[in-house]
Amino acid sequence: MIGAPLRRREDARILRGETRYLDDIERPEMAHAAFVRSPFAHASIESISVPESAEGLVAVFTAAELGDAVRPFPVMEPAGTEVATSEAHPVLAAGEVRYVGQPVALVIARSRALAEDAAELVEVEYDPRPVITSARASERCLMRWESRAGDVEAAFAQAAHVVSGSYALPRLVAAPMETRGCIASHDAGSDLLTVWCSAQDTHRPLEQLAHILRRPESAIRVIVPDVGGAFGSKGVVAPEVAAVAAAAVRLDVAVKWTEDRLENLLAASQGRGIEGDLELALDADGRMLALRARLWSDLGGYLLTTTPIPPRTAATLIAGCYDIGVADVTVVGAQTHKVPIGPYRGAGRPDAAYMLEALVDEAARQTGIDRVELRRRNLIRTFPHTTPTGLQYDSGDFERCLDLALQLAAANPDEDAACARGTGVALYVERAGGAFESAEIELLSGGRFAIASSSSPHGQGHDITFAQIAADRLGVPVELIELRFGDSATTPAGVGTFGSRSVAMAGSAVAVACDELVERARALAAEVGLGAEPAVNWTALAQAADAPLRAEATFRSANVFSSGAYAATVSIDRATGALTVEHLAAVDDAGILINPLLVHGQVVGGAVQALGECLSEEAVHDEDGQMRSGSFLEYGLLTAADIPPIVTGEVQTPSPLNPLGAKGAGEGGAVGALPAVANAVTDALGGVYVAPPFTAEKLWRALHDEAAGPR
Repeated sequence: MIGAPLRRREDARILRGETRYLDDIERPEMAHAAFVRSPFAHASIESISVPESAEGLVAVFTAAELGDAVRPFPVMEPAGTEVATSEAHPVLAAGEVRYVGQPVALVIARSRALAEDAAELVEVEYDPRPVITSARASERCLMRWESRAGDVEAAFAQAAHVVSGSYALPRLVAAPMETRGCIASHDAGSDLLTVWCSAQDTHRPLEQLAHILRRPESAIRVIVPDVGGAFGSKGVVAPEVAAVAAAAVRLDVAVKWTEDRLENLLAASQGRGIEGDLELALDADGRMLALRARLWSDLGGYLLTTTPIPPRTAATLIAGCYDIGVADVTVVGAQTHKVPIGPYRGAGRPDAAYMLEALVDEAARQTGIDRVELRRRNLIRTFPHTTPTGLQYDSGDFERCLDLALQLAAANPDEDAACARGTGVALYVERAGGAFESAEIELLSGGRFAIASSSSPHGQGHDITFAQIAADRLGVPVELIELRFGDSATTPAGVGTFGSRSVAMAGSAVAVACDELVERARALAAEVGLGAEPAVNWTALAQAADAPLRAEATFRSANVFSSGAYAATVSIDRATGALTVEHLAAVDDAGILINPLLVHGQVVGGAVQALGECLSEEAVHDEDGQMRSGSFLEYGLLTAADIPPIVTGEVQTPSPLNPLGAKGAGEGGAVGALPAVANAVTDALGGVYVAPPFTAEKLWRALHDEAAGPR
């Protein structure tokens, strides 16, 4: 079954409208929540006045009312990273607000409409404070990571060429089809808090809530129903979810919160928002000698649990696919008065690829070496490979990816005087996997199997993929495999679904659990007289066994590294500046592919999100910290009509770090397409750099720069 392009099994249920999302769930006598949010990006809270009564009003909670029942978010502190954990995001604002949309008070009423009406009656007196919107201008560092390898000064001193560039990526919103939400219900008798949550997994929300609510994990149950997309934005419990959970415990009433689209655009964590100054030293033959990088990440007003991760990931991957042994890299995560950042599809990987590949193209222009040839001369060719930032790449064939991308690239179009045309190529490396995941398997009557996985799907197709792995190991049809996800009470512990890690980690846990079950089955078959042939008669064994036959496994691994090469063709209308991406070739190495059909979908989906970043998406904040792209009228998501032909190819270099040889496929499209299109735009502009999104106004001005004349 490995390599079979099978369709997702949940699609028929989804298309028939039989899914059960968070907002479809009802509980007896359920109350509803609405939030009072800050209209200021930065202000002190002088006073809060709550209504004594209102129609349907159940309760109003402020930070003072919650008191010691909650504490700020736990914040990850990656190895070697300085993190200002004291700046963790509070559940509700206490004393000050640091971004527009920050939750200040929680209002609970008998319906959502009544809760919103009552929220209008809450009066908050603010004293506005100075607002910082630029990471470079900020004097407050929330995280810092740096790495130095080799004699950087000597390498630059002996270089024949030193090339530099400054690059920037705007903030983005994840904009999942289903916004965030939760239902919290507390059983006073057992003191069990049950939280239904639109989330990317079960055990990370469980750990975060246990910390915030000061409760043991055994006193919380997290249930994740069908999820309508996440793209990283549902990996951390929302402050609103923690507030609702705390209120449910206090009131012993089930409370529901589902955010509207305005709230999601305003207050859900955003992605990207990074800029950098890079320098590359090369010898006379174009060999890369050393790299310097200074990165500034706009982290927002507070730290959520995973806020430090994307900028650190960008910094660690800044050497990309190139054999650079000497590097000096620093990333500073600065406090601004915006909503915090968090992982968004790619989570630092696109940032690194975008800046590095732009610099490599600039090096090609300045040295006169063909941009493809310059890349070839510097590719890593032996594995494992340790980068100057300390990462160890497990496997890859970067040149084969590059060759295939060039083969799949569109032929050079005929010249058209009305358009400026350009082509771009880019390579990337993606960190995936790491930590651990778990699986439990049980033989059921009739030779069927139930598998509980610690990884939880929200569109990726875990159900059929993990069933294929199990069917392959057990020697049975996939129809006999049932997967169970999404309940912390019935699924084993794990790290969760993010960072392209599910197949390499959770899939490997399924494989190991199945192998263990096969060994136990052979021993039991010999014991009950069914023989010990390699092929197990599962139906007979299920009938003969005195007790259920089960196995479980926890799989641990270091990171695995996917990679790829992308090529893009673009045209820019000289009269209007309108950009057209005419063709995109995408080649990815995700190791051994369990289900190529789903990998293709992941690659195309990621590439489409990258195209949105290139063409129209940007979370715009003005000098007062007000978001000026707070609806889909201003925040431009692409439609199907905007998507160019995308041709995909695969290179499969197995990872030696797991039994499947798998790596990650969920983010490659988002990582590789961005720098390829950006480089094509720069090529069309004759080497002039413009930061994305590549709007018509920006490109028209670049083409008709008064100082340079028409291009």
